[in-house]
Amino acid sequence: MRPGLMPKDEPLLKDVDPRLNALVMDLIGRVADKWTMTILEVLVEGGEMRFSRIADGVPGISQKMLTQTLRAMERDGLLVRTVHPVVPPRVEYRLTDLGYSLGGAFCGVWTWAEENLTRIEASRADYDGRE
Repeated sequence: MRPGLMPKDEPLLKDVDPRLNALVMDLIGRVADKWTMTILEVLVEGGEMRFSRIADGVPGISQKMLTQTLRAMERDGLLVRTVHPVVPPRVEYRLTDLGYSLGGAFCGVWTWAEENLTRIEASRADYDGRE
């Protein structure tokens, strides 16, 4: 989390390696997108899975977006894509240790959301009622 209210061009932490700042901001953007954490959760629960099974577990995702998200996750080392040499080719995806550890790191967000669900819903209802 960015300390205080800092302009966007300011580093996350002034005494931290700028590469680390850039990586943290990039990863926050990736896991905060609409699909990455959902796909991560599907793979945690399902283990090694084929593309179509992952798609079944992520309602509303297009084939293009699933492909793009899986490629980005593979690039970051969060999952491994295995092509099995059969006809027709069979492709499966599984999380790496790095992917599992990212899921664990963001588990706290789910816990926090669960603990504060009713407070946030009440706040939103109050706010929306004022408009």
